[in-house]
Amino acid sequence: MNGAAAVHLIDGSLYVFRAWHSMPDEFHDADGRPVNAVHGYARFLCELLEKARPEHVAVAFDASLTTSFRNAIYPPYKANRELPPPDLERQFVLCREVTQALGVTVLIDHSYEADDLIGSALWSLRGHGLRGVIVSADKDFGQLLGEHDEQWDYARNQRWGPAGVHEKLGVHPHQVADYLALCGDPVDNVPGVPGVGAKTAAALLAHFGSLDALLDRVDEVAYLRIRGAASCAAKLREHAEAVRLYRRLTRIALDAPVAPGADALRRLRGDEARLDELCGRLRFGPLTRSRMRALLDP
Repeated sequence: MNGAAAVHLIDGSLYVFRAWHSMPDEFHDADGRPVNAVHGYARFLCELLEKARPEHVAVAFDASLTTSFRNAIYPPYKANRELPPPDLERQFVLCREVTQALGVTVLIDHSYEADDLIGSALWSLRGHGLRGVIVSADKDFGQLLGEHDEQWDYARNQRWGPAGVHEKLGVHPHQVADYLALCGDPVDNVPGVPGVGAKTAAALLAHFGSLDALLDRVDEVAYLRIRGAASCAAKLREHAEAVRLYRRLTRIALDAPVAPGADALRRLRGDEARLDELCGRLRFGPLTRSRMRALLDP
């Protein structure tokens, strides 16, 4: 990996959801309300900050499940997902408070998703000589990886760069949005082209290079050595406009509102008074409290 300083961009919502599902329901705040997701998320964030000691870091959260610009383009987008229950919604707010108390920038917007905020921050900071470390297991982020960037699946402790994207998906980073538009993304309720699975999508992009070139030369598809080539060509013709629309959903936006400049995501000294108040309210144990105090100075 390149020796340039790194900015760690964390997919916060993923780790809050993981904590919500994995932590036992035995943690309660001073008012008796459940805070298991906050406890799990706080442990994750402390461990990451201890391991990586990042000078530049931000945690992006989703607040746009029904209000993203993608919903306006395609109303069924993510319509398969249930809204977080009120107990979890409240814990998301507390996780953001814990993050800020530790001097870490929070990125959140009602029109752009966490992916877009991470992509836009990375795009901006690249111009300042920083490489990106995207902390997430989400395959969508593969499209953001430049030559010196990497993705870090923290739970599995696996890291990969652009070459790893090709190993996992069979396409290069610049083809990931096209690939997801073609084969669909059930997690986000993006249908894809009927009959085009992951292997076929990768084979088509290996041959044509991009979705645009594929649609421009769709007549050639029938002659390719892929299973059901003639049927595939017909489906691509029939769904050409739809798949162009799907790419607008699968492509991560790089123009989300994030503060410009390298200092915008520089980790600051934590807020001791705010942290102590939170620790008391959330009934954090002595070990978590001491870990957090030790992290107040970046």
